[in-house]
Amino acid sequence: MRGPRVSVLIPCYNAEKYIGETLESVFHQTWPDIEVIVVNDGSTDSSVDVVSRLGRPNLKLINQTNRGQTAALNTCIAYASGDFIQYLDADDVINPRKIELQMSRLMQHPNCVASAEWGRFYDTVDRAEINPEAVWRDLNPIDWFALSLANGLGMMFPALWLIPIRLVQAVGPWNETLTLANDAEYFTRLLLAAEQVLFCPGARCYYRSGFSGSLSGRKSVSALESQYRVTHLCEGYVRSREDSERIRRGFALSWQHFAHASFPYCSELAERALIRAQRLHPIRIRPEGGRAFHLAMRLIGWRLARRLQVASGRP
Repeated sequence: MRGPRVSVLIPCYNAEKYIGETLESVFHQTWPDIEVIVVNDGSTDSSVDVVSRLGRPNLKLINQTNRGQTAALNTCIAYASGDFIQYLDADDVINPRKIELQMSRLMQHPNCVASAEWGRFYDTVDRAEINPEAVWRDLNPIDWFALSLANGLGMMFPALWLIPIRLVQAVGPWNETLTLANDAEYFTRLLLAAEQVLFCPGARCYYRSGFSGSLSGRKSVSALESQYRVTHLCEGYVRSREDSERIRRGFALSWQHFAHASFPYCSELAERALIRAQRLHPIRIRPEGGRAFHLAMRLIGWRLARRLQVASGRP
């Protein structure tokens, strides 16, 4: 009998520059039974050629017309045959022992989700910034959210997790009406369905930053509306389990971060987010920026200072 199989699910759209490195990191995994499913979501670049050149017996390439990342992820799930699921964006990278180390824990705790260390990188993985977090330990889901939201900016990108298929089936599909921050909505549901979040020291993944065209960098009104909906949904999911001061404080900070980032791109959403924050908790924060920005903020207020910041080319 074969051991547990891990399905690595990769949605791909115009990722020709990065998909090769991503796939190589999967092919170098030390866990023996892995299948890789890449769903090409109507790419117009050479992504399909890159994937095809790296063909392996355990690699399946599915082509579909462009329907968006969440639809591609749902297609991935439909083709998965594994006992455990590793989601992976087409530009991120996982360490060779990442899956093995997480599987060593999940084999003994089949109703849990495994988390990992992570680092942000801009050019090469060996220059990734690794900053330990308060959630880098075993936690029940609500404690995980409380700590992750302590500054209002928890990280939940797909590469972090390894998930038993029964939990994936239990939480249902990705929400295809969402674009920006769709992973936060999905993994909030998933973590709340788990008995515990198991941290796996040494299991490491890498989040690529600093390139144009990424979903996380979008500032369109439709993208910001998606992020607003995600924050609203996640707040509801978590507060339905624990409506405490620590949870309300965390989401008050999240709403303020959203407001500062979305202003002035969508001022109406930003103001609505600030109202939500005020209703949740009295904690207040200011937008981030350099010395000139903070001086301008003191003189003319954060909204005008933010307009000047955006006009100068800062996102």
